[in-house]
Amino acid sequence: MARRHATGVSLALAAPPDQLFTATEVNEWAWCTVVAGNDPARRRAFEAALLKEMLEDGADPATLVAPVLEDEAALARFAVLAAREAQPALRELLTAARARSLPDVLDEAIVTLGAGSGGQDFELAHLPSPAAVPWAQLHDVPTAVVTGSNGKTTTVRLVAACARARGWPSALCCTDGVYFGEERLEAGDYSGPMGARRVLRERRAAAAVIETARGGILRRGLALGHAHVAVVTNVSADHFGEYGIDDLAALADVKLAVAGILDPEGLLVLNADDAQLRTKAPGLAARFGRPVTLGWFALDADHELLRDQRAHGGATCGVRAGRLLLSSGGHESDLGAVAAMPLSVGGSATYNIGNLAAAALAAAALGVPPAVIATEFARFGARIEDNPGRMMRFERNGVRILVDYAHNPDGMRGFLSVARHLLAGGHGRLGTLVGHAGNRQDAEIAALARATAEFRPDLVVIKENESHLRGRTPGEIPRLMHAALRQAGIPDEALPIRMTEMEAVHYALNWARPGDVLALPVHAAAARAAVLELLGA
Repeated sequence: MARRHATGVSLALAAPPDQLFTATEVNEWAWCTVVAGNDPARRRAFEAALLKEMLEDGADPATLVAPVLEDEAALARFAVLAAREAQPALRELLTAARARSLPDVLDEAIVTLGAGSGGQDFELAHLPSPAAVPWAQLHDVPTAVVTGSNGKTTTVRLVAACARARGWPSALCCTDGVYFGEERLEAGDYSGPMGARRVLRERRAAAAVIETARGGILRRGLALGHAHVAVVTNVSADHFGEYGIDDLAALADVKLAVAGILDPEGLLVLNADDAQLRTKAPGLAARFGRPVTLGWFALDADHELLRDQRAHGGATCGVRAGRLLLSSGGHESDLGAVAAMPLSVGGSATYNIGNLAAAALAAAALGVPPAVIATEFARFGARIEDNPGRMMRFERNGVRILVDYAHNPDGMRGFLSVARHLLAGGHGRLGTLVGHAGNRQDAEIAALARATAEFRPDLVVIKENESHLRGRTPGEIPRLMHAALRQAGIPDEALPIRMTEMEAVHYALNWARPGDVLALPVHAAAARAAVLELLGA
C-alpha cells in the first residue's frame, strides 16, 4: 500500500511473521529503485550505500548477499533471503493456535501462545510440533487496548481497577511503566509493543489492559493480534509531521487501527463528542472488511448518536441529570453521581468524566458487572496511587496544587479548567507551567501556549523540558513559548523562564500565597517523582 502525505509517500507491505526482514529489504529496494531511476551511476551509488550500511550493522561478509537494484537480480536475492528467514515450524504452530482461537505474541526470540495465566513461551530456536504443545493448559484472558490523544493512561488504569475489583488479577502497561496490580514491574514509557508483550506474558494476570500510543503503532505496530475491546478516547492535534501524519484525519486513521485486532464479537469504544471519530466510524467496516461493533460514550447521555445507538440495542455511556448511565446488553445501569466520583474533581474535570464513561463501556464489555464498576468509580482517584501523575491534588500552606501530564492544547484546556473551577468564588491567583517536547512543530508549540493563555493565568513559568529536547537546542522552545504567550496578551512580567522542570516548579511554589491555585504539568518521570517528594506525597 502506498500513501501520499505532505512530504512524500509511505510504502507498506504485508508479510508473514517469518518474512518481515525480507519484506523490509523489498520495501527499501522499491524506494531506491524509484529514486535512482535508470541512471546507472545513481544505481551503483545506492547499491554501495546499502552494502556499507549492512556491513556497519554487523552483517557477516561471508554470508552476506549484496544488495542490487536490477529487477531480476533483486528478485533472486529476495528468494535467497526469504528461504533463510523462513520458519515453517513457526507458521505451523501459529496456524494451530489460531485454529483454537488462542492469541499469540512474537518477538525476535520467543513466541507466546495463550495470554496471561494461560500463556506459555516457546523459544524460536527450539519450537515443538503442534502435537507436543499442551493445548489444554493454554487459554486467553480478557484483553482491552486503549489509544487516543488524551486520557489513555487514566482509562487504562480505570479498566484495570474494575477488572481487579471483579476478581481478576490484572496487568497493564502505560506511559509510566508495566504494572501487575499496584506492583510496578518495569519503569518508563511502555505504551508500545514491548509493553504489550510484557503484559500478555505476565503469568499471574487474569486480565490484560494495554495502552498503545501513536508512535508505537506507526513504528512497530500493535504486537498483539487480538483483543476483546478497544478504546479510542479522542483525537487531537499532536505530533504532526512525524511518520507521514500531517492532520487530524490521518491521526484518527492511525488510532483506529486498534479496530483491526478486535475479535468478531469484540467492541470498539468511541467518543461521540469527537468529530473525527464520528466521521470515520461509518467507514470502518469497509476498511477492515468486516462489521465492527461500536459502543459510544459522550458527556451527554442524550447525545443524538447515543440515542440512536440505544435504539438499535447498542452500548452507550454518558451523563444525564448529573449521573453516569451505562447502557449495555439492553439494560441501563446508574453508575452514580458524577460529582461524587473523585476522578471528576466535583464534576469539573470533564475530560475525566469522558475517561470514566469510556472505561465503563470497556469494563462492561470485558465482563465486569455494572455494580462493580459503580463501586470502583466511587473510590478511584481518592488516592494518589490510583492514578499517579494524573490530576494529583495537594494543599501546601493554603495553596491548592494540581499535578498532571497535560501535554497538548486539549489536555491543557481540560487541566486549567479544573484549576479555574477551584478558584471560583475566591480571590486567589492562578499559576501554571508550560513547556513542550522538541519533536513538535513550531505551530504545535504556539498552539499550546495559546491554549494556556485562554485561562488568563497570573503566572506562567515557561520551562525547558530538558529531558525531552529531541533535536532542539536548549532555550529554543522557551523562546517560542514566550513569543506566543506575549502575542496572546500575557504580560512579560508574568512569564519567567526556567531551564529545568524542577526550577520551574520551585519558582511557582515560591510565588504562590494562600488562596492561590497552581496547575503544574510535569512530564519527566524523574521530575514527577521529585515533585511528589517535595509535596510530601
